[in-house]
Amino acid sequence: MTNPFSRRASSLSGPGIDYVPVTPDDATDLGDVAASIYVEGGGAVAFVTVKGPSRVVVVPDHGWIVCGATRVLATGTTATGIHAVVVS
Repeated sequence: MTNPFSRRASSLSGPGIDYVPVTPDDATDLGDVAASIYVEGGGAVAFVTVKGPSRVVVVPDHGWIVCGATRVLATGTTATGIHAVVVS
């Protein structure tokens, strides 16, 4: 199989290279910074942005948060099936 990503530098303007399942946690950062967050089951997502502030966004089923995030918080998060889209 040919890998079209083998010679491509990671970029925020390109596709992510993986969806990483997220377990919300108030004390632990994500393993890799998320370029965006995908949610299977709608609800509130409490997260810490790359810039530092905490935010809460309510998304529908199969919704997206298009904002860099370093942590998804357990407190305040009601959405389920959360995935971080990573680019590196």
